[in-house]
Amino acid sequence: MAKAADVVVQCLENEGVEYVFGIPGEENLDLLESLRKSKIKLVLTRHEQSAGFMAATYGRLTGKTGVSLSTLGPGATNLVTASAYAYLGGMPMMMITGQKPIKKSKQGRFQIIDVCGMMAPITKYTHQFASADNIPARMREAFRLAEEEKPGAVHLELPEDIAAEQTDSMPIPPSLSRRPLAEHKAVEAAVEKLQNARSPILVIGAGANRKMTAKVLKQLIDKTGIPFITTQMGKGVVDERHPRFLGNAALSSGDFVHRAVEAADLIINIGHDVIEKPPFFMVRGGTEVIHINFRSAEVDAVYFPQIEVIGDIANAVWQIGEALNDTSHWDFTRLLAIREANEAQIAEGADDDRFPVYPQRLVADIRRALPSEGIVALDNGIYKIWFARNYKAHKPNTVLLDNALATMGAGLPSAMASHLVYPDRPVISVCGDGGFMMNSQELETAVRLGMHITVVILRDDGYGMIRWKQANMGFTDYGLDYGNPDFVKYAEAYGANGHRVESAEGFLPLLEHCIKTPGVHVIDCPVDYSENDRILNSELRERALAV
Repeated sequence: MAKAADVVVQCLENEGVEYVFGIPGEENLDLLESLRKSKIKLVLTRHEQSAGFMAATYGRLTGKTGVSLSTLGPGATNLVTASAYAYLGGMPMMMITGQKPIKKSKQGRFQIIDVCGMMAPITKYTHQFASADNIPARMREAFRLAEEEKPGAVHLELPEDIAAEQTDSMPIPPSLSRRPLAEHKAVEAAVEKLQNARSPILVIGAGANRKMTAKVLKQLIDKTGIPFITTQMGKGVVDERHPRFLGNAALSSGDFVHRAVEAADLIINIGHDVIEKPPFFMVRGGTEVIHINFRSAEVDAVYFPQIEVIGDIANAVWQIGEALNDTSHWDFTRLLAIREANEAQIAEGADDDRFPVYPQRLVADIRRALPSEGIVALDNGIYKIWFARNYKAHKPNTVLLDNALATMGAGLPSAMASHLVYPDRPVISVCGDGGFMMNSQELETAVRLGMHITVVILRDDGYGMIRWKQANMGFTDYGLDYGNPDFVKYAEAYGANGHRVESAEGFLPLLEHCIKTPGVHVIDCPVDYSENDRILNSELRERALAV
């Protein structure tokens, strides 16, 4: 016989869990004691939301379920945003929350809310343990669902009295499981459409961000010369320095990539998820679309593909590549002309020496400073568009941006999780001052754990993304200004290294210093967004139309 809390930890070990991120409470103390005796490392954070973001990012980077822990009530409610982040973003993540005893409790309704009911809309699975004997089966099922396509968040509630029970049930080992392969006729139909096309285009989305898929996509592009665009969460699946990369769908409309999609006569959409704003808008009788994904297409007013190839994406792409024979009639003259115009636009501003720093210069310098495997973890703000458009990702999962829930506050915790997964790679978190201050307390966690990360805070003293939209809608500038602490002193107060950018040319050397000097670095970088509207809205639209 073993204590139920020990069995929970044995199940975690059985699934290969390395870390549990979170903040325990009184109701987790049995579990905490079991963790103390385990090889699993507890990463104690300063807010449960950050723990959830870290667990989700661990899942995103490894494909294995990241695990977060909280107590009941307010601890569990603090995990809600992180759960939605993992659920929409397709990241395998498990939350284990505590609860008062369920058989008899002397505390009335103190701190008790229906946590499983609260989690149900934002998880793939939620369950309250009511018996210690059921723990192995429910744990295995939760891990299976978290990792199965489309991955996402799961939740288990462990009441205090159940955690203390004795049981003789043992962990259930994971089964050998392989994904089904796409049906032969669907592959044939896709190949026939491609053979008859003159100017097809690939759109690479979030679901393609898997190791094998990246490899076979590059083979297909190299073999046929077919041009490709990426969605924001498909960045880096294929090296964006590739001569057939046409650009990233960072804006909803009016960019060069939208002209490229208009110019194509067939769209092959790989790993598309309607969670991401569609990178193109379908119209009846318009360009036809082949949907290649693990799951069938969610039909939307702007998304209704004509052919669906459902099954393992990497295998489907490989089968199509093998079956394609003569594609010499394909003509990409127009698409490649659009590519050149986009490349020229991106190169502009890369050496702009005005100060406060302009976004194009900032993005270019971060790319110059980082090696191919270096990771940029973005928070949420207007700079996300600049990075999606202008920053060339060389490898999968080296630009961590969230274009699903698109939550603020995730930039620093996701950088911390990246460092734990890849301790030898340089990691830069890019945050606006707004997003940074939502979870800035995790600087203490990063310093305590002896991490080496660099946090670049883009300071404009207001909610810049909303201000841009407010101006666009013709409203008066209102309600978006705030003050900031002295970020250098703030970093130093946590035991981190604080730096301030004083000139545009000073930024890159400072960044290089931080990347090669161990420790937690915080860079206060004043940024000028005043030309965002001119460059990203009016000028880009005009230039894209002129191609």
